[in-house]
Amino acid sequence: MLVLGALPLVPTGGHAFSNVGIDPSVYEWVAEESPSKSTSLSLVSFGPFQVVGPDRVQLNGSIESDTPAQFSAMLRAYPTIRQIDMIDCPGTDDDEANLALARMVRQAGIATFVPAGGSVRSGGVELFLAGAKRSAAPDAEFAVHSWLDEDGLEADDYSESDPVNQEYVDYYREMGMSAEKAKAFYALTNSVSHDDALYLKPRDIAAFIPLD
Repeated sequence: MLVLGALPLVPTGGHAFSNVGIDPSVYEWVAEESPSKSTSLSLVSFGPFQVVGPDRVQLNGSIESDTPAQFSAMLRAYPTIRQIDMIDCPGTDDDEANLALARMVRQAGIATFVPAGGSVRSGGVELFLAGAKRSAAPDAEFAVHSWLDEDGLEADDYSESDPVNQEYVDYYREMGMSAEKAKAFYALTNSVSHDDALYLKPRDIAAFIPLD
């Protein structure tokens, strides 16, 4: 997960789950409708990205295999973009594409922001961490779970030292976590199975990496 482009060790089975709502008093998973999308008038769309100003875009939707190319096209057309508002990001069906996109975001120096009512889940959390600056409204929701590869195996089915697991720890370190916190955050994401999820508040994310 450290090199732009092909990432053969990254599981390709996907890292996403559906829309959720959370009881704010505990960590739990409850079915609910999608958070409301912004009513801002988009100038133009590039896959899940909607340009809403010369320096800002909104993200509504999952990251797919062609999203990095769409993002590149967007930056060519709008080189002054400086922030992604992550409105509703359920994750990805292509972890390799998601991490390639994340590194593109970091390389471009673009900030990530989850507004009030925003929801970032599964692989979307990795994308959020890529922001050159990261911020979130107090009621923004984040949710994590274990990845699932194309053979139906999850992180815990591999040894801790297996390269497929180490790739994620290395990614978190690349995004600014200490070695200790990178391991702890990865353990947290794998504390629930792919079919379940753990909800986190912004302050929980901030315990591992600074938020602005």
